Amino acid sequence: MERITGANSLLFVLAMCYVVAMVRGYDNHHQGGEGGERRERERMFLLRDMKRVVRTDAGEMKVVRGSHSHEWISDMPNIHVGFVTMEPNSLFIPQYLDSDLILFIRRGEARVGSIYRDELIEKRLNCGDVYRIPAGSTFYLFNIADGQQLHVICSIEKSDSIGWGTFQVSESQVRQILTRQKSCTIISLLNSHQSRVWTQFLERVQCLKRMAQVHEEATEQDEEPIMWLLRKLLNSVFGNQVSGKDEERSSSPDSYNLFDRKPDFENDYGSSVAIDQSAYSPLRQSGVGLYLVNLTAGSMMAPHLNPTATEYGIVLRGSGRIQIVFPNGTLAMNAKVNEGDVFWIPRYFPFCQIASHSGPFEFFGFTTSARRNRPQFLVGSNSVLQSMRGPAFAAAFGVSEERLERIVNAQSESTILPSGSASAEKVKNERIPDRGD
Repeated sequence: MERITGANSLLFVLAMCYVVAMVRGYDNHHQGGEGGERRERERMFLLRDMKRVVRTDAGEMKVVRGSHSHEWISDMPNIHVGFVTMEPNSLFIPQYLDSDLILFIRRGEARVGSIYRDELIEKRLNCGDVYRIPAGSTFYLFNIADGQQLHVICSIEKSDSIGWGTFQVSESQVRQILTRQKSCTIISLLNSHQSRVWTQFLERVQCLKRMAQVHEEATEQDEEPIMWLLRKLLNSVFGNQVSGKDEERSSSPDSYNLFDRKPDFENDYGSSVAIDQSAYSPLRQSGVGLYLVNLTAGSMMAPHLNPTATEYGIVLRGSGRIQIVFPNGTLAMNAKVNEGDVFWIPRYFPFCQIASHSGPFEFFGFTTSARRNRPQFLVGSNSVLQSMRGPAFAAAFGVSEERLERIVNAQSESTILPSGSASAEKVKNERIPDRGD
């Protein structure tokens, strides 16, 4: 008699719990269900606390805080999701963040500048490009698309390794550098007033360059960090580059286009692609992965769980339903989501995404691991049940091996499954007579 290992037994239990919880969730949804309790669960997994942190005539930035305060998840990673919208010919002025930043160009074209190995590096980013800006870097973003808005989605992960002591400057230096800029974070270079502001900013940059040149002869070890950074930044902008810059730039990290990558999985019902550190090496330092899923109308990403990462998702297009189950088998959430909604799935929680019948459902997101995720599917031709055959497994259900075989093999598709109506029609056409096993 075949033995079922402890790991397989756990996955089997999760699979069965998922089926039971989904049935209960379906019943609750169609019978009016648990009311306030259901809405509370939706608030738990749908991240709708969106804060606008920047707003000007030239654009805005909103941030959704990642959920990490629940007592049943003690090691929840702290990731927030940012949304940046910029009008044509606008500039997100130079910023410093103590957070690792992964940019995804949802729509438009941009030029991003940041410090890499003591040099200012500029990259042109197109629609679908992914680009990492390390924690502790100064960067800026410029919308270069003619007559088109720029839409950027970014993951923001707080870095605990960067403390307040990173930069130490005198109070007078801080006052000279920081207190004179009265403009907002995103400015338009077409607006006459903002153009004057930008001109004034460049004049102050020239002044800062002269300040930095005073320290030109200081060694990098002895030089005050803020002046060293300014000197490197300003020399990069206005010339006087140090030797070896071409070699530095040629080896600097590039972007990675998510839309150009061949799907990891594709069938008639949709496609999915995941980007990890093996595909885009800068993710190795960030510890963040990315994914993109497209589902046709009515289709489903098969129920599965992530064994190595928590997942954040953003609905890019269409609408659908997210169903989540607690590891103990009780229903966690069964909620409809629309374009712009943000949701999260904790590690080990079984879940699925179902497209509405009105049209395609597209969602993009981040995972809290840059390693290959290897999701465990609970149904379909690639499910864990496929590897758990034999008389012991059948005895657990109280059925014959032949009947269990028919149950397990009933769904011939894998990963992305057809709509319920399509599946029912297929079963009707391929029905196997029940022999009363």
